[in-house]
Amino acid sequence: MQKAIWRLAGVGVAAILGVAVGTSPAQAITNGTPDGDLHPNVGTVVADWRPDSPGPDIVCSGTLIAADVFLTVAHCVAFLESEGFAVHVTFDPTYDEDAVSPAGLIAGTAVRHPLFGSGGQSDPHDIAVILLEESPGIAPAELPTADLLDQRQAAGALHDQTFTAVGYGRPRVDKTGGPHALLERDGVRRYATQTFLSLQPAWLRLSMNPSLDNGGACHGDSGGPHFLGGVESDLVVSITVGGDRWCRATDDTYRLDTESARDFLAQFVALP
Repeated sequence: MQKAIWRLAGVGVAAILGVAVGTSPAQAITNGTPDGDLHPNVGTVVADWRPDSPGPDIVCSGTLIAADVFLTVAHCVAFLESEGFAVHVTFDPTYDEDAVSPAGLIAGTAVRHPLFGSGGQSDPHDIAVILLEESPGIAPAELPTADLLDQRQAAGALHDQTFTAVGYGRPRVDKTGGPHALLERDGVRRYATQTFLSLQPAWLRLSMNPSLDNGGACHGDSGGPHFLGGVESDLVVSITVGGDRWCRATDDTYRLDTESARDFLAQFVALP
């Protein structure tokens, strides 16, 4: 969960959003490609949290999973609630943070998992939805069936599996480590492909090592989807929660096919 925060903002916001899961919060897609209209159901949550910015700023990413239901992470929602910010979502593939009154913002009501923060590293329940006041008229992404990832692992199908991460976080410009390789957010929705690392009861861990031609999430990408398959896939199996400090090694993503995640989501959407 902390990963989602560090990719989101600076040290102050990270302190507000951090959770005890032992990773850094996520911010942006590194080693990625501008998404354009490839994933129109991926959007960003915005709020006026930066006093030096003229308009609402990117807080985290997420995915439309029903006509008016937007999936994201609970730590993003917790930050917005703690600061009293109004919740808005946009699906603009290039969001202008410098616009005073940007068009296309949809207001919503955030609901986080009631057990968020209570499960420690084993299951932080870091999942939330935003109930939009109006539908954006976009086809939603698909959700996985129960235990899909466990079944695929048992069949030996995860080792060589490709995943696609999408979000609005900070991009990386080269393969080196450290902060100098990370650019500031530019409001562009990006995607990157990844390979499998490991599967735990609540976690799907993915490689974002640029030396292996992988990309992944960074600051601002928290809540964004990880699709099972290449760039044409519309099946979101996990969401970005955290990762390593400089966004170049590991994506820690929260699974959507578990009983805990499905019980929460079933209150808002019809599950497969």
